[in-house]
Amino acid sequence: MAKIGTHKDLRGYQLSFEAGMDIFRISKLFPKEERYSLTDQIRRSSRSVSGNLAEAWRKRKYPKSFVSKLVDCEGEAGETQVWLDYALACGYIDNEKHKIIFDKYDSILGMLVNMRINPSKWTL
Repeated sequence: MAKIGTHKDLRGYQLSFEAGMDIFRISKLFPKEERYSLTDQIRRSSRSVSGNLAEAWRKRKYPKSFVSKLVDCEGEAGETQVWLDYALACGYIDNEKHKIIFDKYDSILGMLVNMRINPSKWTL
């Protein structure tokens, strides 16, 4: 395993940033009437995953704070999956795009849970 110097070295961060950018690209195609609802919500929650993970990384010298921020990341990832379900149900994305991005968030969630249940491997 490569040495992790910053949050950007974490695979979970890299994948969550990539997924957030996927969300940004697909949400640009949502109807204008969704601009202040679904579009804002899905962009905000998807970006919060990587943002909270960066914050968790900086708090890793405090195990309880580290775990708390990871829990926040999990919540945001789950929320993003709900908004993806809405986008699919509303016909804004197709099944293939939904599955690809939803599965990325499942992978991210797995990484976050692993970090949360094994914080001593990550904290200072």
